[in-house]
Amino acid sequence: MGALLSLASAVCYGVVDFAGGLLSRRAHFTVVTFLGQIGGLLLALAAAVLLPAAAVRSPDVCWGALSGAGSGTAMYCLNRGLTRGAMSVVVPVSAVTGVALSVLCGVFFLGDRPTPAAWLGICATVPALWLVSGGIGPGGDRRALADGLLASSGIAVQYIGLAQAGPASGLWPVAAGRLAAVLLLLPGALRHVSRFRRPPGLLAEAVVIGAGAAFALILYMRAAQLQMLAVAVVLASLYPAIPTVLGVAVLRERLTRAQVTGLVSAALAIVLLTLG
Repeated sequence: MGALLSLASAVCYGVVDFAGGLLSRRAHFTVVTFLGQIGGLLLALAAAVLLPAAAVRSPDVCWGALSGAGSGTAMYCLNRGLTRGAMSVVVPVSAVTGVALSVLCGVFFLGDRPTPAAWLGICATVPALWLVSGGIGPGGDRRALADGLLASSGIAVQYIGLAQAGPASGLWPVAAGRLAAVLLLLPGALRHVSRFRRPPGLLAEAVVIGAGAAFALILYMRAAQLQMLAVAVVLASLYPAIPTVLGVAVLRERLTRAQVTGLVSAALAIVLLTLG
């Protein structure tokens, strides 16, 4: 069940990334990012109220807030990389390094002990994410590499923090995380307030996309409560494969040989991690 929830989280995150990428072509990334966090906060609050918690504990809420700070940092750095025209550097570096940091933390500090099959799946995931994302393409520079490394740190904090929240607190850790992300991104939104003068329909799209991202985090949190952090993180981090597949199906994009190899490796990793 945990593996299925992790994969559902990856699919949801992938669809959200694809929709957010399309929306970012019509609106400034600050608008998409900030309103997305607002949408995530609204959905998380509604879900937390509708699904009462047994006992909301302060440590769980704090872990959730830390996770949200990681989310906000990751989104800021990823979008800054996009404005520099270096997403081909930022995405693979952030995805691969984020997975590696999370797995290492789970193994060395949280007591995770993956099976041999799971280890093979983890090892297959790292090159799969790299290949699916396109690897380091032309135009890479040190600033883009720094953006990717900072984003990966945020991604690791997001996944590790949320995994520490106990099930007794229900979905309040997710809500706390969305609130922390909103507060973290608020100064940047205020600096670009004029960018928010957009058609209501476009603004609503950003809110809905953010709600979808929060739903993906809810799925991940539940998955992390049912299985090892190392496995939950790796399966949930396969989301970059979804925009690649949707790009082919919806936008009629062509896959490179490296991306095809990455998708095949990702499928192999899913089988190994599920069996492990």
